Amino acid sequence: MVDYWRNPIERTPTMRDLSRRDLLKATAAVGAGAVVLPGIMASDVPAIAADGSGSSVSAKCPPAKLTGRIVRPQDPGYANASLGWDELFVRYPLVIVFAQETQDVVNALTWARQNDVALRVRSGRHSLEGWSNVDNGIVIDVSELKSTHIDTASGIARVGAGLNQLEAVTTLGEYDLAVTTGTEGSVGLSGATLGGGFGFLTRYLGMACDNLIGAEIVVASGADGAKAIDVDLQHHSDLLWALRGAGNGNFGIVTSLTYKVAPLKKVAYLQATWEGLDDLYRVFDTWQRTAPFADNRLGTQLEIHKSQILLFGVVADGGEGEAKELLAPVLSIGNPEVTVQTGGWGDTYAGFQIPTEDEPANWKFFSQFTNEPFPEKAINLICTFMENAPSEDSNFFTQAFGTGAQTSEPRGGTAFPHRNALFYSEPGAGWGTRGEPDSGDAVTPIAQTWIAEFGQALRPYVDGAYVNVPNIGMAEWETAYWGRNFNRLRKIKAKYDPHNVFQYEQSIPPATV
Repeated sequence: MVDYWRNPIERTPTMRDLSRRDLLKATAAVGAGAVVLPGIMASDVPAIAADGSGSSVSAKCPPAKLTGRIVRPQDPGYANASLGWDELFVRYPLVIVFAQETQDVVNALTWARQNDVALRVRSGRHSLEGWSNVDNGIVIDVSELKSTHIDTASGIARVGAGLNQLEAVTTLGEYDLAVTTGTEGSVGLSGATLGGGFGFLTRYLGMACDNLIGAEIVVASGADGAKAIDVDLQHHSDLLWALRGAGNGNFGIVTSLTYKVAPLKKVAYLQATWEGLDDLYRVFDTWQRTAPFADNRLGTQLEIHKSQILLFGVVADGGEGEAKELLAPVLSIGNPEVTVQTGGWGDTYAGFQIPTEDEPANWKFFSQFTNEPFPEKAINLICTFMENAPSEDSNFFTQAFGTGAQTSEPRGGTAFPHRNALFYSEPGAGWGTRGEPDSGDAVTPIAQTWIAEFGQALRPYVDGAYVNVPNIGMAEWETAYWGRNFNRLRKIKAKYDPHNVFQYEQSIPPATV
């Protein structure tokens, strides 16, 4: 059991004394000279020369120069370049490097070490606590590393770390191939995979990290340098194990990923909608007792809103009749509206994506795994909290685990510890309007209090949490995310990052002798 909260109100809505609107004004007003943003003193940061080199450099190796697409505070695109998907968190980095090749990452990491500058790693900008950005530091962004090489004969795909999940699914879909990804297309593929990665294909193909068989990663080297290494079962196999479930910014910067992909020609995608919450207990209880134990080709998610219940199901290599048959126990409850479509996985996946601009600007989630069915009391709690949710976009989301491919580890193992869960769930609050800075400020304390109380109420029924959906207020997060694997992860951290170059609020610390 995890103690989630020390303080029910986690953050203030603007995160600093400067709003996004103020940031746009500030960055537009400065010239090509030095820039000082609120909270960033000029004496605190190394100067960046026009060629990208730093002025304060260790004598141990030649001064590093920043390469790639570089965005600084005085540049017109800085405000957008520094903003993440979750606009609740605003940070003001000293410089953002959009890598165009691996050497750009090596140069950026070396520069950060030589200048003793805080660094963060970013791919899809979906860090749900804002940890892929940093005040007064360097953000190394790999989102423009979008190469793909697919060997259909061997079923091996090597892709750049900049692909998002939609790009990966649709690209593989052109070859009738698939790998497990999460549901939301704009999420970075690398971040999702390195934290575990699950979605509609989990029970069929296993976790995303289970299908990861290799990676290129830039690690700290020597006193103030960096280098790229290849990781697989024959080379640095201990690091591959760690990357499979704990690789998000803990050991280095992944620049490419190699997957074992599977053939998948078609899917059946089912959506059922119940208006109101009157049928919630029967729908939820039936779902949790049947869907996790159905045919492994069936992946399901249940999503509960203030005014409706949504069931989503994907049957790999299945048809409409089979989808309805596998979900018949749930669909027989009440009078849901049911639709089914069949087609290629790439086209189907693209079809149910919601454009980012249509999503709320601000989000807060709790993550939790469950090993036993929720009793009636827990389901009633969900109903009560959802009836009083702070917005229509708020929801309680679940993903079936149970029996399936995810219960078996791949060769070499993984750091992901929650394979035998019955299901995963998360209450989530979404509010505010994108493109309208500070639009959700009045709702922020209400939403944060609601989700804190929601998570606390469910504590007796959950065990463990998901590192890809972290929570800054969670006690004992180390074992919540990684269970018994945490001590082994600390030893691997000490081997590959003994100086703790890669650190953030809940990063893995290196083991000490």
